[in-house]
Amino acid sequence: MVAEDELPSGLMPKWVVPLVVALPLAVGLHLAGASQVAVFIAAALALIPGSAVMGRATEHLSARSGPGVGGLMNVTFGNAPELIIALVALSQGFQEVVKASLVGSVLGNVLLVLGASMLAGGLRPDLRSGEQRFNRTSASAQSGMLLLAVGALVMPAVWELVNANGLGLPTVGVDNLNKAVDFHGGPVQTLTTVVAVILILTYAAGLVFSLRTHKDIFNPAQGHVKGAWTVGKSVAMLCIAGGLVAWMSEILVGSLEEAAKAMGASEFFIGIVVVAIVGNAAEHWVAVAVARKDQMSLAINISVGSAAQIALFVTPVVALASLVIGDFPMALVFNGYELAALLIATVVAGFVTARGRSTWFEGLQLIALYVVFGVTFWLA
Repeated sequence: MVAEDELPSGLMPKWVVPLVVALPLAVGLHLAGASQVAVFIAAALALIPGSAVMGRATEHLSARSGPGVGGLMNVTFGNAPELIIALVALSQGFQEVVKASLVGSVLGNVLLVLGASMLAGGLRPDLRSGEQRFNRTSASAQSGMLLLAVGALVMPAVWELVNANGLGLPTVGVDNLNKAVDFHGGPVQTLTTVVAVILILTYAAGLVFSLRTHKDIFNPAQGHVKGAWTVGKSVAMLCIAGGLVAWMSEILVGSLEEAAKAMGASEFFIGIVVVAIVGNAAEHWVAVAVARKDQMSLAINISVGSAAQIALFVTPVVALASLVIGDFPMALVFNGYELAALLIATVVAGFVTARGRSTWFEGLQLIALYVVFGVTFWLA
């Protein structure tokens, strides 16, 4: 989310406005003891307006703060909905759903959102060359940070796979994808803590890199911005929307288990696909919209940058928060499906952004890969 010459004044994009009705609907269904499927769907839809307002408030607050502090605001609050949802689910004991939703956020950003952006932008009728161009240096830096973060995140799982029983076989198999395992006090939990701390320190260094030493690449100086909310209004909207997201997240997570059974889906699929998408659907839409306006550099910054932030910041913060939230600490031991999807998606994202150019067909291929992953997760 980068401020333009004139910021929109509405609380949320027009297409999100009808979804506001889902807020009272979710509360009403929850209090009335209605079908958990209905409660879950209503709560999931209700997350979108709250997330959209948080994104809009962050955008306006950033515009008031200048490019340096504004960039910090964007990267700090950009994935706040996902963080809130993860912490609420963690407090209710859904550790595997939390891990699945974090992995799903990365996959959704680098495959679904990036793919849709390339597809929408590449089909512009006035695109004579058939390709869109973007800042290759910035895109490569974002993809590199994501790849390094994912490399660190998979190591606890690799250690567990190799050392758990001396045979290199997983202790958490296909039949137990939704079952959290307590690694408290073991080497895997120690490794998780070390990885989390290192990633957060790397994230902090990345902020210095993008906001100070190389700010001309990532956050070019902006001119006067029209229509920005006051700081007070921005902060108030951010707090109110954050509270609504937390409330809807609690209702969503509370209905998740029974809703998943009723729909014939696993909690794993719900976490890695459904929860991951609704948590930041509004920001995802922004990426596609700006790509359609031939602002592909911004679209990549939103999609790949958001994925990198999930891996570098949100995931380790949730892992450290689990030391005090929930029944026991959450080790970063991902299952085989998550590991494969993370590694493949990250390598693919780096490959398609390396040229500094994109076509609609590359976007279609990214979406196709996401669909393949989705079907695999459904059948898991």
